[in-house]
Amino acid sequence: MSQNQLSQETSPYLLLHKDNPVHWHTWSREALAQAQAQNKPILLSIGYAACHWCHVMNQESFADSETAAVMNDKFVNIIVDRAERPDLDQIYQSASNAMGHAGGWPLTVFLTPQGVPFFTGTYFPREERFGQRPFKAVLDDVAKLYGENSEPIAERATQLTQALNNLWNRDMRAALDTSILDTVAVQVGQKFDIFFGGMTGPQKFPQPQLVELLWRAYLRTGMQQFAQVASKALDSMLVAGLYDHVGGGFFRYATDERWLIPHFEKIAADNALIIDFMTLVWQHNRNALCQSRIEESIGWLLREMMVGDGFAASLDADSEDEEGKYYTWSEAELDAALVGTFAPKFKAAYGISRDGNFHGKNILRRIGTAAPYPQSEADEALLAKQCGMLLAARQNRVPPMRDDQVLADSNGMVITAIANAGAAMRRPDWVTAAAKAFDFVLKALGDGDKLAHSWHAGKRGHDGFADDYAHMARAALALWEATGEKRFLDQAKRWVHALDENFWDAFNGGYCTTAHSQDPLFVRARSIFDQTQPSANGVMVGVLSRLHMATADAAYGARGTKLIESFANEVTRASMSSATFLNGIEFHATNLEIVVMGSLDNQKTLELIAAVQGRSLPNKLLAVLAPDQKLPEGHPAHDKAMFNGNPTAYIVQRGAISAPVNNPVALSQMLQLPQSRAPQGTRPQ
Repeated sequence: MSQNQLSQETSPYLLLHKDNPVHWHTWSREALAQAQAQNKPILLSIGYAACHWCHVMNQESFADSETAAVMNDKFVNIIVDRAERPDLDQIYQSASNAMGHAGGWPLTVFLTPQGVPFFTGTYFPREERFGQRPFKAVLDDVAKLYGENSEPIAERATQLTQALNNLWNRDMRAALDTSILDTVAVQVGQKFDIFFGGMTGPQKFPQPQLVELLWRAYLRTGMQQFAQVASKALDSMLVAGLYDHVGGGFFRYATDERWLIPHFEKIAADNALIIDFMTLVWQHNRNALCQSRIEESIGWLLREMMVGDGFAASLDADSEDEEGKYYTWSEAELDAALVGTFAPKFKAAYGISRDGNFHGKNILRRIGTAAPYPQSEADEALLAKQCGMLLAARQNRVPPMRDDQVLADSNGMVITAIANAGAAMRRPDWVTAAAKAFDFVLKALGDGDKLAHSWHAGKRGHDGFADDYAHMARAALALWEATGEKRFLDQAKRWVHALDENFWDAFNGGYCTTAHSQDPLFVRARSIFDQTQPSANGVMVGVLSRLHMATADAAYGARGTKLIESFANEVTRASMSSATFLNGIEFHATNLEIVVMGSLDNQKTLELIAAVQGRSLPNKLLAVLAPDQKLPEGHPAHDKAMFNGNPTAYIVQRGAISAPVNNPVALSQMLQLPQSRAPQGTRPQ
């Protein structure tokens, strides 16, 4: 069919392209069949709604009738929203990497009619720019390459398919020595920037999973070097330009090594991961800056990212076709917004100047300024009030486009972070918001033990991927810990059952990204690599371990051990890319559960819970039981009850159980001690 087919789509990103003169298809059997019937190569473009350069390429090339004419004549054109189809993005980004290209968005990949790449790139300009050839010239060259070199292209496609199969589907099984955790932590720490924080390099991504790996190493070993490296990274994120000091929340990454100039898109899942890590740090040292950033970032999520009771995917980097316009300020704009307050104090604290630090405007920051963080308590209160005034003024601007898709995996991460923060900081309103979001996802995207991946404007998108089930199961368990409601535990078990039935690789072990029943792609991914979000297999190590402790069902523990061993060779080879998996291994090996028995309307029960939540314990599971509840048979504390009729805590670790504890101070002191470690040289049990 020779026309643009996007008008009936629900994806905000795809709808931006519905009026292009390009004959766009979505990814489908029909589009592939058309390419095969016409023996035309496929032009595949992958992007997402918050991507600045995706919009540039749309405005420059895809909206241009001459460029579109070449595309329509020589290619079958398919466009994909990576938020809707993360499976396609994962495969074709990896294929680009295997072909020697760094990847990124927009990803522009030329495929054989069978869907196998043979040429790749990202942004291509309409006219020559940045040393790049015009897109029309690239289109002509690729079409000629395909027409004149079909045999070499077929051979290359076969080699690429074999390479990706070897990457994801080879036998990676082995027994894992848990001493790798310390070795990897040293390797990660050596790659961190000791001056500015984060991974060394010209761009800085938050990478909270890697920073958490270092934080865990500090808690595990007591070595201050790990704490220093992790804290430097976190502090830089909290005070520099990566953070939105007016409205809360973190931008996706910084374009410089000092974290000063952000790329202005905001991703809900990214913020969830940073909030969760900040909560761990706050539990350890009551860091006031972490507390304010947690409160402000959750405030941003609840104020600007709600779709019903769920959460939208992202905010665009651009507004009014200008990157960062919504977030940057001229000195005159600030003076007008802060009239009647001590504006010079604000400008000194946030580095405001007449000439600005970004295209004549100012990006707010609290580092490298005349009055950096922290100032006196009174001054900080004034600055907070002034930020509120700027937020009110900013709300009169044209906001960036919001991707209103409710994604199951993204919502799972946000729910987990808000539930954990709410439990730790005694904010029942946050826990309630997390529970409402969970119920929204369950209604909008759930169907028994099945999940859809996305929901928008009342319509469900593609069937769920492993990431959706893993992150929503993790969210269910976070809410079970925060509320004690059994329904969350039961739902987690249902989703894990669906994963085991539909995604588990029976031959090599581990969960594949796509279900057995989904349309096959030219290769099927099965990975522990963290990419734009934590890997499903990494998350599932922790989920299975939590279910094993909560239910005393040995099958969960055995599946967790099997999952770890399925990738043991890979994690030693590519540890820098596998932080979530490694963090899950530590959780699995530590096997620490704190059981609190008592009524939630009893203040002493709440004090015991607060003692647990008052410690940074990334490897703990908290089970709260009513006085008449019993743990399952086979649980080490099955026959335990409240001691002397008072609310009581028990610490359970690898089958050993403590004496009953009634005193919250004593419980807190017991949890302050270094947690015992699995014997080195043994596999997790």
